Amino acid sequence: MGVSPSEILMPFLGALQASISVLLVMLYGWAAAELGFLDASAARKMSRTSVTIFLPALLIYNIGSELKADTILRYVPILFWALFYNIISIAIGQIASHIFQFPRWATSAITFNNTSSMPLLLVQSLKATGLLSSLLASPDDTTSAAVTRARSYFLACAVVGNTLTFGIGPAQLKGHEEDSPYENGNHKKTESENNSDTDHAEPTEQSRQHASNDGYEESYERSERSPLLSNAYTRQRPNLRQRIHEHGRQSFQKLPSPLQRLTLAIKHFINPPFVGAVIGLTLGLAPPLHRLFFNPTEEGGYFNAWLSQSIQNVGELFIALQVVIVGVKLSAAVKDQHSSGGEPASLPWLPFALITFVRFIMWPAISISLIWALAAHTNLLGDDPILWFAMMLMPVGPTAMKLMALADVTGSPRKEKNQIAKFLALTYGVSPLISLAVVGALKAADAAMAKKL
Repeated sequence: MGVSPSEILMPFLGALQASISVLLVMLYGWAAAELGFLDASAARKMSRTSVTIFLPALLIYNIGSELKADTILRYVPILFWALFYNIISIAIGQIASHIFQFPRWATSAITFNNTSSMPLLLVQSLKATGLLSSLLASPDDTTSAAVTRARSYFLACAVVGNTLTFGIGPAQLKGHEEDSPYENGNHKKTESENNSDTDHAEPTEQSRQHASNDGYEESYERSERSPLLSNAYTRQRPNLRQRIHEHGRQSFQKLPSPLQRLTLAIKHFINPPFVGAVIGLTLGLAPPLHRLFFNPTEEGGYFNAWLSQSIQNVGELFIALQVVIVGVKLSAAVKDQHSSGGEPASLPWLPFALITFVRFIMWPAISISLIWALAAHTNLLGDDPILWFAMMLMPVGPTAMKLMALADVTGSPRKEKNQIAKFLALTYGVSPLISLAVVGALKAADAAMAKKL
């Protein structure tokens, strides 16, 4: 029995609307930058806030509320799948770059796709189109509940991707997913980088830090002084943070040498999203904690209405804000390209074409086919159709903005950075191509459900 054109056209139009919605949110960020409301410096601060506060909060609430002893097995396939497709992407990038003599940034462009903000906002937009109503796990399931589960699945995948990036990528990234530690292309360390280095800094570095305290405080007061607050109070805020890091440095130095080496070896794998995921895992798998934080108040959830709700509200800020930041950063990158002078950098079209093919054609074909086969013919992926749908889309999508950060920390020349800026602008411009993968994933998940009946 064939498939009528309307059965493909309507889901395609719905998926196209959802992908265009994501693109528009990004364009709002671009417009804010072009109109002068936001600049690259503001985008860096917003991005760090998103990655270190908002994303961990989202992980704590979503994973904690969805993860229970009877649902933890749903997340095991996600971990293996995320490791598998990331490793394969790395191999594809290295092989393609070697064979075709691509620029060195092409390997990272193939390897790192946007695993957090884009899919989260896409799922939220798909909810509005009604396309996900066919993927409910049971008659009692709801689209809102399915979207919440999908968020948790994508977030679990993002934790794996970020951890791999921090572990195998340049150590200078210091845990900020899409930020360079260098300001305006120079090699001046940011405050966060200085702080994270205190656990193994030389005494001369400590002396420089203390010598610069006065200048830091004066800069802080100029930007943050309020007539409602005393100067003494504003001076205490940075000092508190410095005391915390100093205490951490002293604690590190008291550890035995083997523990110090172990800490240095694993520290790049420990990042704010990872910590948020661990907290969410703990809250979800400990029944007393799960009851306190996520049950209704009348059922013992005494932390739900105030603490958990506040964490959820903060976490929700990440989804749209990070996509807005992508737009701001793209605008800043293009402006920087035009203002840098010299010979304009032309974008090599073969790498762009291959990366677009890998991210929007090859990986959807592989992931949809493989996940459909596992879902339809085995019990390895459980019985949640929204899980199958999410796993099909995990390797799909545009390159992550962290590519610009990698270019900074590896000391890429200006011409290469301009190429990357053009590439990112174009790859996000063609991101509505993801609607093809969305339609394929929807139909494949529906087919797997029918096969299991």
